[in-house]
Amino acid sequence: MSARTAGRAVAGTRVFLLPDLGEGLSEAEIVEWKVAVGDLVTVDQSVVEVETAKAVVDVPCPYAGRVVALHGAAGEARPVGQPLITIAPADGGDEPAGHATYREEERAGSGNVLIGYGTGHGGTRRRRRPRLTLAPEPAAEAAVSPVPPAPVGTVGPSSAPRIPADAGGDAPASGMSTDGVVPPVGDGTAPAAATAPLVISPIVRRLAREHGVALTGLRGTGPGGVIRRADVEAALAAVPQQHTGDLGRPAAGAAAHGEPAPADASDVVIPLTGIRRVIADKLSRSRREIPEVTIWVDADATALLATRAAINAATPDAPVSVLALLARICLSGLRRFPQLNAHVDTEGQRIVQSAGVHLGIAAQTDRGLLVPVLRDAQRLTTRELATALAETTAAARAGTLPPARLTGGTFTLNNYGVFGVDGSTPIINHPEAALLGVGRIVDKPWVVDGQLAVRKVTQLSLTFDHRVCDGGVAGGFLRHVADCVEQPALLVANV
Repeated sequence: MSARTAGRAVAGTRVFLLPDLGEGLSEAEIVEWKVAVGDLVTVDQSVVEVETAKAVVDVPCPYAGRVVALHGAAGEARPVGQPLITIAPADGGDEPAGHATYREEERAGSGNVLIGYGTGHGGTRRRRRPRLTLAPEPAAEAAVSPVPPAPVGTVGPSSAPRIPADAGGDAPASGMSTDGVVPPVGDGTAPAAATAPLVISPIVRRLAREHGVALTGLRGTGPGGVIRRADVEAALAAVPQQHTGDLGRPAAGAAAHGEPAPADASDVVIPLTGIRRVIADKLSRSRREIPEVTIWVDADATALLATRAAINAATPDAPVSVLALLARICLSGLRRFPQLNAHVDTEGQRIVQSAGVHLGIAAQTDRGLLVPVLRDAQRLTTRELATALAETTAAARAGTLPPARLTGGTFTLNNYGVFGVDGSTPIINHPEAALLGVGRIVDKPWVVDGQLAVRKVTQLSLTFDHRVCDGGVAGGFLRHVADCVEQPALLVANV
């Protein structure tokens, strides 16, 4: 696709190529340009936000000067190594106020490093300088008439109009919406300012656009006020007479009350792109390559909950979650049965047991199922595990984890009990060899010392690659986990 340019080519222009953004990533989708043709940029200034199959990433530019071309528009996928933005030397008198040192910084080199890519030019020290701030356009009122798509040749936050969610039509999403800006409409009078919606997930933006939900009127329940998918769905449920979306979907109210779909309703087509495509490919590959087996056992978790309550009563300022205790139990089991902390190298025809436990935690997010990784988790204390788990899962749901934190796991812990289910036979997170699943903890009748009692019971399941071990090892690991759940004091013997 040809780039959007301003004027003729300028001598000394430099083309910045889309860098390698993570292991196995060959392309990235442009979410939102943060600069426009004609803008001045500084070294390390974030110029575009892109979405890979694993994360949303701000891409900094290693060059300073004036933007003369943007290669690609919002919603377009760009291959790694292809042109992203073209920068020309700024005119003599065009340096922005407060940026007189940007030429010197470019010569000194950047300190910003992406995976497989560094913008440095040999210097290890760099001067700090203020960022170039683009003047925002006036925001429109929440209720506006549909706005036509931006004309060809304009792109970026300083020139591209923001299409409101209820505008309809085929205009693509403008990317990570943090400003909620639309150009003036009508007679050109200045509109009133609107609260800027904070939306991270493209799925949430797409859902709101397709159902005509104005994001400017929603209050986000996510971290920092981020609008989540649940917020959009709640808005849909609250409007029973909402009109049919632009893809011919039935009205939200009709779906919520079980009414039949309109006669002209059409199928919903959801492209397998981004994270959804990676999930599909990885799960399909796991099912093709791994001869998996699932075993399970019920365990009395009464003592585990009592242990957690005692820990948190002693140190209420640093609480420990049940998930952290389960992670500690997994680490104890993998120390005793390291065969499960491994993967099969099919090309080399060998089994590789990992020296460290890189613990993956399955987390459901608005972007799909992600498995952020705690590297060398065996080195963390139980309280450190609790802190790391809370921070990591929150960052995964907010979409702020770098791609490197979503790869390289050696064993996965999946707490599907949060969905209110007892058991599951999950698919192994390829290329790992095993996955421990934990169901909900509920009151059940249980025999204790020959007497029937009501206890807190959970179901534990282990799905394992039969190539790395046999049932004896897998059963031994799961029994050890169950024993530690029922008698947490057993963990002390392995510390």
